[in-house]
This record gives sequence, C-alpha cells and structure tokens, in this order.
Amino acid sequence: QVQLVESGGGLVQAGGSLRLSCAASGRTLSRSDMAWFRQAPGKEREFVAAISWSSGSTYYTNSVKGRFTISRDNAARTVYLQMNSLKPEDTAVYYCAAGAPYSRVSYYHSSSYDSWGQGTQVTVSS
Repeated sequence: QVQLVESGGGLVQAGGSLRLSCAASGRTLSRSDMAWFRQAPGKEREFVAAISWSSGSTYYTNSVKGRFTISRDNAARTVYLQMNSLKPEDTAVYYCAAGAPYSRVSYYHSSSYDSWGQGTQVTVSS
C-alpha cells in the first residue's frame, strides 16, 4: 500500500477557492488511478473526482463539474484538487484514495481503491 496525506483544507466563504493536496509515500503514484471522495456529517462517503494513471482522463461528480479540477504531479507523488466557486454544500471531510498499481478501478466506487488518507476538513460558510 501507499501512505497518503491530505492537506489544504480549511474554512472559506462561499464563492472562494481552496486547493487540496495529497502527498504519497511508500510507492509511486504514477501507475495508480487516483480519486477524491468526501463525506459530510450524517452522510455516506461520495465520489468527487478521479484521474486515470494511463490516459490522464478525469471524471467528476455532476455537482462539482466546472468548479473542481483534479490533477497529478507524478514526479512529486502528489495529487491535487482545485476547488473554485465553493458552496456551503461542499462542506465535508475530503479523502484522497489510490487504486492498486496497474489495476483498472471503477472510479465512482470507494471499494475500488486500496489506500486512503486520513482526510482534511473543508468548511464553506454562507
């Protein structure tokens, strides 16, 4: 497994921006599909965004399309989530996830990923 550490969360007003980072250690991320999930209080963990290791293709849940951007820097072993035009409903703990190397994941399903970070809190005030 790979160890993942998220950072960049915080408190921001509606309409503001944050950039989350997910730093990896233990193995390279260059051959792993990567994703961000989030979990709001009282709700199940939900898919936010993913990026393919092989094609670089990106995938987003509908509620964040056009506002969030996932990217990766394989040399830095880091995955990012740029979040713009934040809304109060984006408030959640955000988790980074990595798929097993060379494996094909079902991007939207948390069970597809074998490594998770501890999460970072994002709070958007109205």
